[in-house]
Amino acid sequence: MEKVYVLGGLRTPIVVKNGQFKNIKPECFGAEVLKALIKKYALTDISGVIAGNAVGTGGNITRLMTLTAGIDERVPAMTVDMQCASAAAAISVAYAKIAAGQGDVFIAGGLESSSLQPIRVYAKGDDRYDKTPMHDGAYKTAQFSPGDLNPDAMLRGAEKTAQAENITKEELDAWVLESHRRASDAQTAGVLSDIIVPVNGCERDDGIRPRMNQRLLDRLPLIFGKGSLTNAGNSCLINDGAAFVILVSEKYLAEHKIKPAARILGTASMGGVPDESPRGAMRTADTLLSKLGLGYEDLSAIEFNEAFAVIDVLFERSHPSLRGIYNTFGGALAYGHPYGASGAILMLHLLKALSSAGGGKGILSIAGAGGMGEAIGVEML
Repeated sequence: MEKVYVLGGLRTPIVVKNGQFKNIKPECFGAEVLKALIKKYALTDISGVIAGNAVGTGGNITRLMTLTAGIDERVPAMTVDMQCASAAAAISVAYAKIAAGQGDVFIAGGLESSSLQPIRVYAKGDDRYDKTPMHDGAYKTAQFSPGDLNPDAMLRGAEKTAQAENITKEELDAWVLESHRRASDAQTAGVLSDIIVPVNGCERDDGIRPRMNQRLLDRLPLIFGKGSLTNAGNSCLINDGAAFVILVSEKYLAEHKIKPAARILGTASMGGVPDESPRGAMRTADTLLSKLGLGYEDLSAIEFNEAFAVIDVLFERSHPSLRGIYNTFGGALAYGHPYGASGAILMLHLLKALSSAGGGKGILSIAGAGGMGEAIGVEML
């Protein structure tokens, strides 16, 4: 197998739903990132573009994006749908293609516009037509597991997991506050500014709340009523954004005499109980580390997509001593979660965290709807 390296990457600002990207098609702001990457890294011979997308218009939106970016029409493009884990899965596919000798340069990541998420309709012959929460077979959220048409299935999964593990409000609140604090500190210091591509004058992530506090969290209504735990604070925002990284072969590095940011050590995909999806992050990371012969204590940085604070609590309970290297610059509770792009955002933040740590090995992991998970291990060079 060929060795695979990450050359670098860029992303848009992460923007809240119906915010500054509300009227911008995802293929358009995704194209801005592609154009910036091609210019920054002087890419000429691209083997392919692979992108995740979860709630878009369907079809092959990646092809639409590459053509919008002006990329040569001979360059193939593929769209991956693994819901929240789509971008990480796209990176894994690109990794596998290079490892198998099927190309030397792939751009991989994802794009998402929750603002422009279309309404779909089941056909009248489909037994789901009369069961959708909206009228006449219309729906916005896809079905993730048999028999479950709830559009809030992910929220219910977080609640079920929290209750099953006897997680407390205090544990959840602590991570909400910490995520916003870390993200605010990173934003103030400009740690991530060089990986953000301005789009239509927008240059900053807008979900971060420097003034997030306990009083505010205590006032938030509980989504499932008295006795439940899930609220708008310990659940991530819905967002728009795009993020991509460049994966290359050893041959490409030698021919161009350039140094990469990191080497990909391996990837893993895992499934689990569909209605307890938050468990997917640590389960998949555990699987990958075992495959690589590593432990969490061998890592310098860890990035989990914190779609829900319950994911953070599960990690901290298992690895309390590693809290300091986990989501170093905050996570999705602060930045938000543009579903199809989040795995690539994690990769970019992981590389930044490893750089801040002086190098070493790191892992990213992300849970996906339906009980899925995707993890990627890297080593900074």
